[in-house]
Amino acid sequence: MKAVRFIGANQPLQMQEIPIPEIGERDILVRVKAAGICHSDAHYRAGISPVKPVPLTLGHEVAGVIEKVGAQVTNLKIGERVCLHYNISCGDCYHCSTGNDQFCEKVLMLGHYTNGGYAEYISVPARNAIRLPDEIPFEQGATLMCASATAFHALRKGRLKAGETAAIFGAGGLGQSAIQLAKAFGAVEVYAVDINDDKLNLAAQHGAIPVNGSKVHAVEEIKRLTHGKGVDVAIEMIGLPLTMKQALQCAGVMARVVIVGLSNKPLEIQTYTELLGNEVELIGSNDHLLQELPLLVDLARRKILNTSQIVTRTVPLDADAINTTLDSLEKFSGDVRTVIVPASD
Repeated sequence: MKAVRFIGANQPLQMQEIPIPEIGERDILVRVKAAGICHSDAHYRAGISPVKPVPLTLGHEVAGVIEKVGAQVTNLKIGERVCLHYNISCGDCYHCSTGNDQFCEKVLMLGHYTNGGYAEYISVPARNAIRLPDEIPFEQGATLMCASATAFHALRKGRLKAGETAAIFGAGGLGQSAIQLAKAFGAVEVYAVDINDDKLNLAAQHGAIPVNGSKVHAVEEIKRLTHGKGVDVAIEMIGLPLTMKQALQCAGVMARVVIVGLSNKPLEIQTYTELLGNEVELIGSNDHLLQELPLLVDLARRKILNTSQIVTRTVPLDADAINTTLDSLEKFSGDVRTVIVPASD
């Protein structure tokens, strides 16, 4: 089969011919119908987050159709539409048994530590498959598995509740989902911070108040709009020290600031004025949980989470097209979400 693979840090991804993966008794083989291109993939290519083993097929946002099932798989059938939870966990360790499977002692993330979905086929344990309703296209189902799921988990970590306000830094794939989910959680106002007018216009369509950081001082504008109070929950989804700092500075009394964006640069904090004085909580949010995904998919099925405008572009399973998309992501430009759609037979 064809697969677009990581061959080393700071090198373009490369198309390779590799064997169709074998499956074990509890595994499934999925024909990939859609694979999202995530900002994390740009970080992997740039060497910010190490990939192993090398070479490796990238792609952790995956949806497709089951082609084969292992002998012990009884709850899934050939031909079913599925999207895939990207953390392959053991199910038996302390973290798995307490519901925090993203910290599994043996976890393997698709497209990071085991082969992912930039390919025609992928093999995963059956427990990683979430049924994808007919109402949700494959492209949207793929992005649910990272962009939307990560946003959902971050909002849960931030404990956003009805009647509160939120600021979402970054109006890309994660941010658009976070805006809608924050509204679903009951936020009375959601502020979307970005420098891309197209993304901010889409955020406004989803009910957010846009704040263009290239035209106004984001913190001052949010403080003005909240009459000096600041927000109850701020979520940073870009991974820049500047926007992390801004998320912290726009937080109100007893607010929660959730950091999602990946960065290899430190965040400097004025401990009293930005943290202790107002009892602000600074929270890291890492991935999401398998148990969160069925509800997330159902929210999408019910159109409470509308993913129809998040996927703004599709490309074929082609190394040049994928590398070009990653180039744009490294510059924080380009579309809200680009999804690979392998050619059908």
